[in-house]
Amino acid sequence: MPPRPALARTAAACFALLTLAAAPAHAALKAGDAAPLFTAPASLDGKSFEYALAAGLKKGPVVVYFYPSAYTSGCNIQAHQFATHIDEFAAAGASVVGVSLDSIERLNKFSADPDYCAGKLAVASDADGRIAKSYDLRVIPRIPFVKDTRDQAIDHGFAERTTFIVGPDGRIAATVGGADPAVNVQQSLERVRQLKPAAAAKH
Repeated sequence: MPPRPALARTAAACFALLTLAAAPAHAALKAGDAAPLFTAPASLDGKSFEYALAAGLKKGPVVVYFYPSAYTSGCNIQAHQFATHIDEFAAAGASVVGVSLDSIERLNKFSADPDYCAGKLAVASDADGRIAKSYDLRVIPRIPFVKDTRDQAIDHGFAERTTFIVGPDGRIAATVGGADPAVNVQQSLERVRQLKPAAAAKH
C-alpha cells in the first residue's frame, strides 16, 4: 500500500486533470476570430503524416477538437463518438482533427485503436502546447503519478477540452466548450450542420 502522501498527491493530480477537462473555455477564441493555421505531426490509422489546417480548409469546414490526453476516460469516449459519427460530419462537408499534447508515438496507437479513433479520424501532436495556446486554451504541465486507462504513465501536459468549428474562410464559426465528451461531439455536429444553410443563404 503506498504511503498516504503519495495517495494524496495522486488524488490531487487526478482532480486537477478532471477539472481542466470539464471546465468551460472562458478565454478560448470565439466565433468570428481568425483561426490560427498550424501544421503538426499527426496520425491516421496508425500511420504518421504532417497535418496542415490550411490544406484541410481547402476542402471545407474543419472541426478542430482539443482534448487532454489519449487513453483517458473522457477522451476515449470523445474519440469513439467522433469516429462513430465521422460519416455524418463528412456528409455535412466537414473533416475532423483532434489535437493534444500526446507524442506521435502515443497517437499512432490511439488513432488505430478500434475502440477509439478506429482509423477514422486524424489526431495531431501538439507536444509543446503551442497550438493550444494559440487558440487561447489553458495548458497545464505534466502531472506526476497520473496514469492512463492502460495503466501507463502520462508523460505530457494537458490542454483543456474545447472544439472549434473553422469555416473555409479561416474564421471560427463556433466554439464548443464546457460540455462532457459525448455532448461535445453532438453539439459540434449540430454547429457544422448549421453552416450549410448559412452558406446557401449567401448565394
